Amino acid sequence: MSPVPVPPTGWEERAELAVARGRRLDRWIPSILLDSPVSRFGYLYGSAVGWVWGTLWSTGRIERREGLWVFRGLPNWAFGRGGVCVGGCFLTGGGRVTPAMLRHEAVHQRQWRHYGILMPVLYAIAGRDPLRNRFEIEAGLVDGNYVPRAA
Repeated sequence: MSPVPVPPTGWEERAELAVARGRRLDRWIPSILLDSPVSRFGYLYGSAVGWVWGTLWSTGRIERREGLWVFRGLPNWAFGRGGVCVGGCFLTGGGRVTPAMLRHEAVHQRQWRHYGILMPVLYAIAGRDPLRNRFEIEAGLVDGNYVPRAA
């Protein structure tokens, strides 16, 4: 696993602004799409995609932990950063899967349940910088190994 990067000064304020901006965006989403049968379908679809992708590329143990299907041993090109949550599946490489990491990914799983198929689109809009991505911030930057515990 790569070392935890040192975040730039003032990242906490920018993180708070990113979460607030994301919540304002949520007001424009019709309520029928959130925590509804529609979002549940999107979550199940995402889980099916995650299951297929994980089954195709996993070379490690596949197990159920903390409510997530954990697929290990995927090649680095098959997932982003230290791993990715797709619906109820956590896809990762050969590194150790820690309780903190599972807490972080469980929040992403709840986000998938809330937003359904909108999750990948909203995540893309939030951007790749985890210190400005509201979904990573809400999931916990420390547990996601984006900032050191002391920060």
